[in-house]
Amino acid sequence: LACHPRGARLALARTDGAVEVYNFAANYFQEKVIPGHEARSVESLCWAAGDRLFGAGLGGDITEYDLSGLRAARGVDGGGGPIWSMAANGTGTQLAIGCEDGSVKIFQVVPGGIQFEQNLDRRKGRVLSLSWHPSDTHIVAGSIDFFRVIDVTSGQTVQRIMVNHHVEKAKRECVVWAIALLSSGTVVSADSFGRVQFWDWEQGTLAESHTVSTSAVLSLAVSEKEDSIVVGTSTGATYQLQLLPVKLGGQEKRWVRTKPFQFHSHDVRAVAHSPTALISGGLDAQLVIRPLMEKMQKKGYDAALRKFTFPHRRLVSCARKARLLLFQFSQYLELWRLGSTEETGKDGEVLSLCRMPEHLVQLKSKGPEHIYCSCVSPCGTWVGYSTASRFQLYRVRCDGDSVSLRKV
Repeated sequence: LACHPRGARLALARTDGAVEVYNFAANYFQEKVIPGHEARSVESLCWAAGDRLFGAGLGGDITEYDLSGLRAARGVDGGGGPIWSMAANGTGTQLAIGCEDGSVKIFQVVPGGIQFEQNLDRRKGRVLSLSWHPSDTHIVAGSIDFFRVIDVTSGQTVQRIMVNHHVEKAKRECVVWAIALLSSGTVVSADSFGRVQFWDWEQGTLAESHTVSTSAVLSLAVSEKEDSIVVGTSTGATYQLQLLPVKLGGQEKRWVRTKPFQFHSHDVRAVAHSPTALISGGLDAQLVIRPLMEKMQKKGYDAALRKFTFPHRRLVSCARKARLLLFQFSQYLELWRLGSTEETGKDGEVLSLCRMPEHLVQLKSKGPEHIYCSCVSPCGTWVGYSTASRFQLYRVRCDGDSVSLRKV
């Protein structure tokens, strides 16, 4: 997930490489969909240079998306193998990527694309998470068992902190799945031991530790004012941590954890923090938007919890006369004949079938592009589908039990 810096839009990437853009102002309406591609996995998304959207993934390319033509416009090889993480600086002029080979690279965002700028200090171990300091002077990079703070100007590592140094003989490795560098100099890390930890990076010491889950904390996002954090875990729970005064009216503040919000059934792989809501996306394919009630003036439609549990586009079409259903998947279509019954009954009754639903044909799409839309004609004799660059039309013939497809 990537929240637009001005909070007007949300970009979302799915495991099939599809990218969706939601408009907050228009009631979280799904405004754009860029269809997926076999070779494109998206591990991270970010907005840069105003309204430009970039994605990076395990293919090793940084891709810019054309939001008017709804396609991947250009790709640039990151040069460090699969890309696990990417982050834009505060001004949106530079992108940092974390690679499989342990390198952190910086690219300049220029009109019409991006340009390689510099390699930062490389260490062993893939870089799974990245965050810029709001002043753009330092980058924090999370790996396995440690994270490090890098000075952008010199490119050198200025601090390397082991996240498990206080655990006696840790048997399993600790993965730093998500990380954030706050303007105060505090580093917030989320790891596979279920901890959210707050570090003073200059001293290299642990300030606070919150064990929020028995399983891994996979994602983390910080509010613009840096007084609220949302984290997502592999049990499907999300937590909010708020920076609150220890005593009423006092200067000393502490991070306090809320009760879990159990909106997902699977891993919460991505979270975002807009000015008015906590946003989470999970492996259950759901997008959940939970408004922050303290930001709402009055209880109304805007204060409702939103769960996007169904597709916004039509993935099933029906041929009424022929009693056929066409199901659309990312790389194939399935044509089914509905079952039938000889009984009659009232509305809502379940009637026994004399003929079961029948799977007639599976039609695979050729090429790496995913199917964008599909349709079956009302008479059931034509099936058409389209990808981002081509359209295919087939003639369907049903002779008794045998079905044949002819490409037109």
